[in-house]
Amino acid sequence: MNATRTVATARRVLAQLRHDPRTVAMLLVVPCVLLALLRYMFDQQPELFDRVGAALLGIFPLLVMFLVTSVAMLRERTTGTLERLLTMPLGRLDLLLGYALAFGLVALVQAVLASALTLGLLGLKVAGPAWLLFAVAVGDGLLGMALGLLVSAFAATEFQAVQFLPAVILPQLLLCGLFVPRASMAPVLRRVSDVLPLSYAVDAMTRLTATTGVGALLVRDLAVIAGAALLALALGAATLRRRTA
Repeated sequence: MNATRTVATARRVLAQLRHDPRTVAMLLVVPCVLLALLRYMFDQQPELFDRVGAALLGIFPLLVMFLVTSVAMLRERTTGTLERLLTMPLGRLDLLLGYALAFGLVALVQAVLASALTLGLLGLKVAGPAWLLFAVAVGDGLLGMALGLLVSAFAATEFQAVQFLPAVILPQLLLCGLFVPRASMAPVLRRVSDVLPLSYAVDAMTRLTATTGVGALLVRDLAVIAGAALLALALGAATLRRRTA
């Protein structure tokens, strides 16, 4: 890995984003709009928003980051940009870490905006420290980014990349405990949910709404989120080749 090449890749990706206001709006504005919509859906039942708002503060950025990064990396593959980059003295890890750095900065801004809106204007009540809620939101955004980079290797068109959203994210959304407590699920579904990273993202947010301080289970949830993101990046690097299809 070469730090200079990684930073140069990140700068290139950020420059592309700067000239694409629609993508920037999708990354930064859409999660905030969805959270505001959710809050006013439960205008007469604020306790319901307190129960699910924190979990969705992590889920919405993950969904958006997954969609944008999968399409962005696929575009690099299909237009030949990736092939040209890999003929240069640029390692696969440099390329993936450059993307991770660029979208990681976007995830940071995304989490700042969404957390400030949710905790401030929308009045979400959490028992745990607000900074930790923000940290989990950033981690969820990075997880979505890493999964998006990984699945882009298995799509041939942008439409196929979008199709991975329901295939990869929707099962996790159904089994993460947002709709039904995981302890109440059938044993086989509970075991499946135990290996899905989104389950730990929702668990972390739920713990922050209910308990103060930083417990061992919360640390475990954060470690699983980080580990899943790193594993997805490593697998994504393994899919990159000097020659593209």
